[in-house]
Amino acid sequence: MNFREFLKTELFQSGNFTLTVYNIFLIFVVLLATLIALKVVRRFFKRYIKKQEAERRSYWSVYLILRYVVWVVIIIFLLESSGLKVSVLLASITALLVGVGFGIQQLFSDIASGIVLLVERNLQIDDVIQLQDGTVGRVIHIGLRTSKLKTRDDIILVVPNSKFVNDKIINWSQMDYNTRFSVDVGVAYGSDTKLVTEILLNCVFKNKHISNHPKPFVRFNNFGDSALEFQVFFWVRETFYVENIKSELRYAIDDEFRKNKVQIPFPQRDIHIKSTVKKPD
Repeated sequence: MNFREFLKTELFQSGNFTLTVYNIFLIFVVLLATLIALKVVRRFFKRYIKKQEAERRSYWSVYLILRYVVWVVIIIFLLESSGLKVSVLLASITALLVGVGFGIQQLFSDIASGIVLLVERNLQIDDVIQLQDGTVGRVIHIGLRTSKLKTRDDIILVVPNSKFVNDKIINWSQMDYNTRFSVDVGVAYGSDTKLVTEILLNCVFKNKHISNHPKPFVRFNNFGDSALEFQVFFWVRETFYVENIKSELRYAIDDEFRKNKVQIPFPQRDIHIKSTVKKPD
């Protein structure tokens, strides 16, 4: 038996479908060639992304879309080459999906949402986002059905793509290069408000993670029930670690308040007790 005859050897037959050694060999060669080609394209994109740092997230989304399109085309080609009629197969799958549609409805919703994310590019690699439940994380992977976030606690969170499309999320990375945050503080009545303002601004300017432009400022918000309420506003570039920056700022404010004898009061409530005195007969 020569090599050509070996390739024509039938391995499986059912109706009009015949699986031969040639079909298996073709599938293996095409899959291997596709994997190698995608690796080459991936390396090219990575090199180009390094040169075009400002557009890295956009180019990576283009690569993901290209990868999925290539795999769809390759799978259809392999099915046709093996003798399977794709139109008949799709009709059979459609009939099957109608029967179990409610069970896998969420699966297709996640896949459709993944396609929307890749096309619209509202969510991109390295974006810092806040989910509807308050979870903040950096996007490290965008898949067809799920995406991965790395939270501030270095936990990898796998999130269905439908969450990003249907829920309200905050994308901190699509705001200005600097993002504004604030820290609230209350001081005792009778404190020197000018001194408090000066201390708050000095603490902000000393923090190396806080931007000088736009210029930080202090707002005297209200005469509270137990304290004079202030709010110091500042801008940071690295929003992912802003809670750490806020913590550093609170430590600095507390130290400066102690040095300058500015008190942060305890909440106070005045209780008035009415007593009824019974008059003697």
